Amino acid sequence: QVQLVESGGGLVQAGGSLRLACTASGLTSDYFDDYAMGWFRQAPGKEREGVSCISGRSVFRYYSDSVKGRFTISRDNAENTLYLQMNSLKPEDTAMYYCAAGRRRLYGGDYWSPDWWNYWGQGTQVTVSS
Repeated sequence: QVQLVESGGGLVQAGGSLRLACTASGLTSDYFDDYAMGWFRQAPGKEREGVSCISGRSVFRYYSDSVKGRFTISRDNAENTLYLQMNSLKPEDTAMYYCAAGRRRLYGGDYWSPDWWNYWGQGTQVTVSS
């Protein structure tokens, strides 16, 4: 059973930056690059929405329109860790951010649907003050 643990959330002023991390464990016979990885977020009263995702060897990276140009997703397969660098943060970025893993090919997949992903972390809160 894959476990995902997010870190790096916090309170930041608008225009500031944060770097989220997600570390995977319990991969047993799998390698970290067998998994597509993604970041989702959920604000109070709203549905969970996809933010960004990355293929196993970082060939494909996708961003939602709301974060494109401000957020950068990356991964370190040697460390089993996923990152999300968030710059130029806005109050509307305030949400609980979740890490997700899917043992499947990212390209052509329905990766913006939460149902596409196999495993989820518990989330890390990001709050952006105006």
